[in-house]
Amino acid sequence: MARRPDTSPQTLAIFRAFLDGGWRYGYDLSRETGIASGTLYPILIRLSGRGLLEARWDELDNGRRRRSYRLTGAGSAYADARLAEQRPSTSTAVAAKA
Repeated sequence: MARRPDTSPQTLAIFRAFLDGGWRYGYDLSRETGIASGTLYPILIRLSGRGLLEARWDELDNGRRRRSYRLTGAGSAYADARLAEQRPSTSTAVAAKA
């Protein structure tokens, strides 16, 4: 049976990191999730391309720029659904204890 899209541990960790609704940049996400840049950025690009993340360039005080991302409304609903699929349901947890 094929795995559902966007249910890899790495993608789910990224969804969890975005739950606060704020803008996040790649290095910050990498530090929080422990996901290497070679895995992180392709996921961010894929999610952005599908309209689940929006991206912008932020200007830093030193004249440099960095790319920031946040979930779109559709992305937030999608992330919530994917994360909910990974949580055991209450009825399953109760049945397991019985």
